[in-house]
Amino acid sequence: MKITNIRTYAVRIPYQHGGPFPSFGGKARTTMDILLLRVETDAGITGWGEAFGGPILPATRAVLDQNIAALAIGRDATQISLLMEDLARKLQNFGRGGPVMFALSGLDIALWDIAGKAAGLPVHRLLGGAVRKEVFAYASMLAYHDPDVVARNAAEAVEKGYRYVKAHEYEEAEIASARQAVGAGIPLMVDTNCPWTAEEAIAMARRLERYDLHWLEEPIWPPENFQGLAAIRREAPMPIAAGENARTLFDFRLMIDSGAVSVIQPSLGKMGGLTEARKILPLAEAGNVRVTPHCTYFGPAALATLHLISTFRSEPIFERFYCELEASPFGTAVSATNGRVSVPEGPGLGVEPDMTVVEKYSA
Repeated sequence: MKITNIRTYAVRIPYQHGGPFPSFGGKARTTMDILLLRVETDAGITGWGEAFGGPILPATRAVLDQNIAALAIGRDATQISLLMEDLARKLQNFGRGGPVMFALSGLDIALWDIAGKAAGLPVHRLLGGAVRKEVFAYASMLAYHDPDVVARNAAEAVEKGYRYVKAHEYEEAEIASARQAVGAGIPLMVDTNCPWTAEEAIAMARRLERYDLHWLEEPIWPPENFQGLAAIRREAPMPIAAGENARTLFDFRLMIDSGAVSVIQPSLGKMGGLTEARKILPLAEAGNVRVTPHCTYFGPAALATLHLISTFRSEPIFERFYCELEASPFGTAVSATNGRVSVPEGPGLGVEPDMTVVEKYSA
């Protein structure tokens, strides 16, 4: 089965999230920018992928359109591992992370969609089989930097049925407000997005102990300072999570081997898709580290994440950005109902995009 065409779609959808629009990449973002790709084959089977978007979307799209398409068209879509390694080798001079790896991730997800459709099976069956039909989602609130707004949205998320809530904050006042709003029985995570040195993070972790955090995420700058992260983990009174900025399997191995994390967070649209993500699972199991993928996606990368975590023996949780899109290319497939998201059962990723929505919001 040969790849005959790769087409990309830059989908920019207005959204609301109960607060001021956050700054991504230097300016306030009033749309969720989603990078989709469609891979066509000579067998008539089409696969959909998603690469990390946001403000970096134009660069990632250029890699897909100008480099990956030229290298992948004509290749066998069924030889996923062989093709992905070959493309990674050919593109390694241009970066083992960033737009190159984001683009490869999107292609990999599309190839898994094709593989499932060719077999007539959902992707989770190709990964070993789902052990659950739905997973708990956690409300991943965007950054508000206002205690009152944090409290309002955190309380609203719990009212909507979320049993887990994450705040993207780094000041104690906002974190305290989130805990007060959700109450003592709701696991509360805090993602700080890499603000502190190791010493600052240790001091802050001790101050935050009173808020009973489920985990403290990415507390160190730079995020690849795994030795510093390990020092934080040794001293912090709560679990430490990281991994959305890790680029390759070897980053994850180093993170685990150095004892840097209790929770590891591969991001399927950033670090190589399902092919690389499934290699991390035995490393994490051997290192007694929990895997909870990072997922700020609304399309195939989110669907691939659902398929992957549905195969976990231990109860997983699925990250869902706490916002409302003006329209959803994949309908309600990645939306939470009463704090849960259903695992798709159709062939491949299990859900096809609504092309009316894709084309309306494409640029």
